[in-house]
Amino acid sequence: MPGCSIRALWILNNQDNVVFSRRFPVVERRWHLACQKEYGALYKEDKRFGISFLLPGDAEIASAFSTRKQSEGSVRGYGIRVASSALGSDSWVDDPITRHVISLHIEKEEEEMSTLLWPLILHTKGPYRILILPLVEPAHLEAYKEMLQRPDCGNSVGMEEGISSLLLDLPCITGAFLVGHVLGDIIVGDAQEPEVFVAASPTVGGLLDSLTGSIGISGIAARSKPVAAPVAATTGTGSGAAGVVVSDAPRNSSRLLDKELLRTFISSSMPFGTPLDLNVSNILAVKANGFQSSDLPPTDLKQPAWKPYLYRGKQRIMFSILETVYAAMYDRDEIPDTVLISGQVNCRAELEGLPDVSFPLAGLSTAHIEVLSFHPCAQVPEHGVDKQALMFSPPLGNFLLMRYQAYCSLGPPVKGFYQLSMVSEDEGAFLFKLRLMEGYKAPLAMEFCTITMPFPRRKIVFFDGNPSLGTVATTEHAVEWKIIPSGRGVPGKSVEATFPGTIRFSPRATMKSHGSLSFGKGSMVDDESDTESENLNNVVNIEDFLMEKMNKDLPPVDMEEPFCWDAYNYAKVAFKIVGGTLSGMSIDPKLVSIYPAVRAPVDFSAQVASGEYILWNTLGRCPSAASSKV
Repeated sequence: MPGCSIRALWILNNQDNVVFSRRFPVVERRWHLACQKEYGALYKEDKRFGISFLLPGDAEIASAFSTRKQSEGSVRGYGIRVASSALGSDSWVDDPITRHVISLHIEKEEEEMSTLLWPLILHTKGPYRILILPLVEPAHLEAYKEMLQRPDCGNSVGMEEGISSLLLDLPCITGAFLVGHVLGDIIVGDAQEPEVFVAASPTVGGLLDSLTGSIGISGIAARSKPVAAPVAATTGTGSGAAGVVVSDAPRNSSRLLDKELLRTFISSSMPFGTPLDLNVSNILAVKANGFQSSDLPPTDLKQPAWKPYLYRGKQRIMFSILETVYAAMYDRDEIPDTVLISGQVNCRAELEGLPDVSFPLAGLSTAHIEVLSFHPCAQVPEHGVDKQALMFSPPLGNFLLMRYQAYCSLGPPVKGFYQLSMVSEDEGAFLFKLRLMEGYKAPLAMEFCTITMPFPRRKIVFFDGNPSLGTVATTEHAVEWKIIPSGRGVPGKSVEATFPGTIRFSPRATMKSHGSLSFGKGSMVDDESDTESENLNNVVNIEDFLMEKMNKDLPPVDMEEPFCWDAYNYAKVAFKIVGGTLSGMSIDPKLVSIYPAVRAPVDFSAQVASGEYILWNTLGRCPSAASSKV
């Protein structure tokens, strides 16, 4: 990973105690040489510069992070702008990036002063906070220190210098983020390879070959070295699964911090503080299996770091395109609907030796691809409006070959409107009128579709409704409408569905409301009681306040539902579509070439799933992003 070196890293638990740390003396030596060149022999005098030239101890990091949470406006340590933000704090810079690239003020008790440690990459995973300190030039640290003291809060209209422009000069930030994400996945047991969905052949032999090959039956005796973990083959959800899921990664649940695993991974993946290979499967495979003379590649070929072992056995290559649809549907003339697609191309290449695989990505202009990023093994030598050739030397096992963002070329898979009118404070009438898969044709098929109306702050005591299609189920805080039950897919045709009904909630007298929040120059104000107002004066953190209110007065609600207040009503849509993509992205197996040429079957499959697909209440208030006027 060029341009990235890590000085140190720390892992803190939710009690703000450092449970694991690692320092890299080789990188630290480079930092001291840079400081000596920048400041001369006086660089060791912290009083003069206010910069932390020496790495702080674990106790100092824990204390500084705990203090930061009290002053930066977030229980997670993010830099969120609040009324109490002061000069010299990240929240004073007032930039979204300070939620993830933070600084710490290390208190020096013997010197009665504090020094600045920056940039620290903050990544939250489960109950842990991961801090990564990459190596930057002292001049970059000085530039950020000046931003903390600017009266314009760091970013002013017309100002060229800002934190975003500063970070663009630091590629080490991207590398440090990747290190933090990988360490987080290892800590909680989420480190796993991407799934590859293999389309089942209509013949028994093809399906049998897919199943036996995926669990490692074919070519076991001929394989020189196993991969890190056995391959698991499981059927997809529902009877309408498109095929089998092939993955080398174990599906582990959350677990306690495995320090030995962390030490092994860090020592192997980033020796001397420079990240080289952050693939967990590769690192574990090397540790478990070692190397033998028979594993050496031909002398005329260079074995890449992402393929520590050569595959031997039955050869084949599989591609899967997985797309996630995000939408905000308003059904209003003044607010346009928004539909975006996030996609990825996963691959599994069981090929002997070190071959190169190439294929064209046709129709990029019709697919409206906005963003493209590739695995380090890929080369993109040919660019064009309608053509883009992709060549790569595949790693061992499953890997993510490409990511992209695009617009939906076929139109929204679920469109229509949701209306909820409150005829009284506790009773309302609603109406859904939807059209599914309009304009879609086979082989695209919707496997299931479910609409959920969440009411996390109201308790449902009565419900009456009769949908034209599907079934309805209710809980205390939600209504779930299964338009297409799982396993009863609708292939290649449009479906209309309506759902009128009434709903009644328990009176507010039996439930304490969340009250109104006001963020002004003073502290936050709640209008419920004198006791709560008195407690509120002692609350500095916004998230502290919200968590306290929800735990004390309100029914259970997920903090990831920021718009579930009384002011907003919406319905969530969940669905799965198989048989193709909505962006138009596709791979033609007949155009996939392998060099040196081998006879290896090429399988391709695609599926689409819903992400945050929201139908906002047409008759109520709704948040929307203001479009810029050119």
